[in-house]
Amino acid sequence: MADFKKIPMTTPLVEMDGDEMTRIIWKMIKDILLTPYIDLKTEYYDLGLEHRDATNDQVTVDSAEATKKYGVAVKCATITPNAARVKEYNLKEMWKSPNGTIRAILDGTVFRTPILVKGITPFIPNWTKPITIARHAYGDVYKNTEMSVPAGAKAELVVTKADGTEERRTIHDFQTPGIIQGVHNTDKSIASFARACFNYALSTKQDLWFATKDTISKTYDHRFKDIFQEIFDAEYKEKFEALGIEYFYTLIDDAVARVIRSEGGYIWACKNYDGDVMSDMVATAYGSLAMMTSVLVSPDGIYEYEAAHGTVQRHYYKHLKGEKTSTNSMATLFAWTGALRKRGELDHIDALVDFADKLEKASIQTIEDGVMTGDLASMSTLENITKVNTEEFLLAIRDRLEKLL
Repeated sequence: MADFKKIPMTTPLVEMDGDEMTRIIWKMIKDILLTPYIDLKTEYYDLGLEHRDATNDQVTVDSAEATKKYGVAVKCATITPNAARVKEYNLKEMWKSPNGTIRAILDGTVFRTPILVKGITPFIPNWTKPITIARHAYGDVYKNTEMSVPAGAKAELVVTKADGTEERRTIHDFQTPGIIQGVHNTDKSIASFARACFNYALSTKQDLWFATKDTISKTYDHRFKDIFQEIFDAEYKEKFEALGIEYFYTLIDDAVARVIRSEGGYIWACKNYDGDVMSDMVATAYGSLAMMTSVLVSPDGIYEYEAAHGTVQRHYYKHLKGEKTSTNSMATLFAWTGALRKRGELDHIDALVDFADKLEKASIQTIEDGVMTGDLASMSTLENITKVNTEEFLLAIRDRLEKLL
């Protein structure tokens, strides 16, 4: 490989660094698998919790705006702080989810698909094809306003209209202390979500399922149902029929039951919270959350690739003690390959697209050769498994990558 000429890039990726063990893996991937082969150009933003706190979370907004400018971003997993994290990191305040902030600015849809490899049998054996979760990436609880309420208070939902008139609804008369939250969404964002899902279904030639709880939420959830149906009937019905694929709506609880009984091979569109929960459930059932690809796609063609999992806190604390960890880096690696492939496609750099394809192939081949991290070793049905640590796994991928280049 001494005479290997690095692949050039013309437009930078927006690089969003993150927290804890995934931040360590992030650097390993770059050092072992990317910078030796690519003249890597990135516009770097440190979304580590300390830097977000130091900038009052402005760095998160800046990274999202840069993504709108350049069109493709790759993001490391980040901490969304709770009370314990505020104390641990001595934060100024309990900052909101950076993913929620970025998704709100880009107004995109998150598509998450499992990476299937030989030897990793789904916990639901009839799942023989991947299930792609399409998660609406705007609003609801991720862009909420919430308060603690003292006893004796009356909570109201108040809308002040453009002409100054008000519409009021009583939420609850609190006889004892309690909590309230206000959530919202917009017709524009729901419509963008619907079109992104329908377009993705057409491009992948897969059925699209969508589910809410409109029988209980007769205005909020029903709005999602109605907008999806109106757009489908007006813009997509004939296209779906021509391809022989189906759009199917049902209630969320019925959808869960149908998904469990299915063989997979479709896109499941979910509201924001449902998608957050179900993507983890689907990823775990297929084998591991670290084997789940994730991409945020905006209506105007902006892409942000990330791992679907968190920061692997437990392994990070081991790492800080000097212990070797066996942390699965596949989803983080596929975030990089997805972003590099898209950047190559947009900039017409075939070598970059080819490199991303070969790196993914080398990664899957490594696992199918029996070399894998602990989480996969514990569930693989392959014989002659070699359990390796985080760095050894990436080095094993590099060995196979160099044979493909």
